Amino acid sequence: MEKKKFELTDETAFVNGHILYRIKALQDFGDVKKNDLGGWVEKENNLSQDGNCWISDAAKVYDNAIVYDDAQVICGAQIYGWAHVYDNALVCGGANVFDNAEVYGHAKVYENTEVYGNAQVSDNAIIYGSAAVYDHATVSGKAFISEHAKIYDHAEVYGNSAVFGHSLIHNYAEIYGDAKIEGQSEISGNVKVCGNTNIIGNAVIKSDKDYMTFKNNWSNGMTITWTRSNDMWKAGNFYGTGEELIAKGYEESKESGDKYKIIIEAINNINSI
Repeated sequence: MEKKKFELTDETAFVNGHILYRIKALQDFGDVKKNDLGGWVEKENNLSQDGNCWISDAAKVYDNAIVYDDAQVICGAQIYGWAHVYDNALVCGGANVFDNAEVYGHAKVYENTEVYGNAQVSDNAIIYGSAAVYDHATVSGKAFISEHAKIYDHAEVYGNSAVFGHSLIHNYAEIYGDAKIEGQSEISGNVKVCGNTNIIGNAVIKSDKDYMTFKNNWSNGMTITWTRSNDMWKAGNFYGTGEELIAKGYEESKESGDKYKIIIEAINNINSI
């Protein structure tokens, strides 16, 4: 029988109705040395005896949750329910992963985030701050979710996209490419937001008709995003009304002002039909 890499000690803690045991390394592996004390588990099955996976500091894994492969659970993170953390995933800080959620690949879940339900966080995705991913939502690729953003229902966030602030992404919405969602924006329905689109403020996007993107191909090539619900424009560091964008354009050059004016008047004409 292969030698175990850790054992349960007699040191116990009581958490949410569960008696947990501090773990102790029985051999060197990964960055762990023999006799190192780790975090807390309810039973030996919470942490695989194979691979370099480890639970350290004040981290806790209990219920039917499993940590395996080379995954690391550190600091005050908690893994419980039927959650799985595996591959080279890292869960730390005060993060909570529970229910049937999965964190794998090289994904990192930090701070006070929550991943639960049947949610999946994978690849090189990062969940940070007080963000939450739940229900059947998936976050993958190099996606970055932070602050108080929430991804839920069957929503997908992937690619190099980022979701910040108090944004809500739900239903079957997809955010991908280099798209950025900020502020208190809400993206829902079957909407797909991609490319270099930047939705900000209190925009509400429920269909692909609720926003438009244009490329500034006369100077710096940046993407210009218009959102119908609040009739606002985002262009580089600028965020404001159409009139304000035209004025800003004229400050740069007559060409920029004229181009912005053409685009904004076209949108206004479309909305008046």
